[in-house]
Parts: sequence; structure tokens; C-alpha cells
Amino acid sequence: MTKILLSLHVLAAIVAIGPVTVAASMFPPAARNAHAAAAAAGEGEADLGTVRLLHRICRVYAKMGLAVPVFGFATAAVMGVLSSGWLTASIALTAAAAGVLVAFVLPRQDELIDSLGGGKALERTDTAQLAMFTGAFNLLWATVTILMIVRPGSTTGA
Repeated sequence: MTKILLSLHVLAAIVAIGPVTVAASMFPPAARNAHAAAAAAGEGEADLGTVRLLHRICRVYAKMGLAVPVFGFATAAVMGVLSSGWLTASIALTAAAAGVLVAFVLPRQDELIDSLGGGKALERTDTAQLAMFTGAFNLLWATVTILMIVRPGSTTGA
């Protein structure tokens, strides 16, 4: 039972978190490319198909990412490790990653889409700041993933 729950947790993390980290990472260069293409063509508004798709992926998979802590808590309860330090650290880092995504990445993506859709000039600093927030989000998730796999101090053998 423990191995099944652990497998479900890992699967949920891969399916729910992987796409949002990739899409969020692809968003800043896609926004820059859309702006550059519009400027080169002399158009006021950029073609936002790719940018909007990446933003939608981020929003949808952010919601699906809620399954990861649910499976994580269930797995930890079955394994009897709810009070372990690595689990507490993982929970804190998961909350921090969710906070970065909700408070910084998704709103900044909205702002860039509005700017591009309105034909406003896009500065490199606009996308650089988003790339920084996205990098912090990805680093937090990578750390959580490592903690979940390595489980420092765990003696469960699972």
C-alpha cells in the first residue's frame, strides 16, 4: 500500500507540476518573441496564441497541482512520517512555491498578455523579472522533488 501511494504521489507531481514548470519557463521568451514579431511586422498588437496557451497551461496545471500535497499527506500518513523534518521542509517549500506561482508568476503573465494585446512596448526588464520569479518557483519545486525522493533521515525503507 505504501509503495502504491508513493507511486501515486510521484505520478501526481510529474503530471501536475512538470507541465507548469515547463510552461512557466517558456512564457518569458515566448512573450519576447511575440513582441519582436509584432514590432518587425509593424503591427500594434502581437500574435498572442502561444503566449496565451502557455498562460492557460500554467493556470490549469497550478490547480491540478493541488493533488500533489493531498497525495503527499496521504503517503506520509501511511508511512508514519508526518513529523519528519524532511516532510515539514517539503510542506513549507511547497507552500512557498505555490505562493510564488500565485502571487508573482501568474499575475505577471496576465500583465504581459495585457501589454502585448494592447500593443504597448515590452521592455526586456518586464520579461526578465518574470523569468526570475519563474526560476525561483522552479528551484523550489526541484528542491521539494529531491526531498521527496531522498527523504533524509527516513528509515522506512520505502
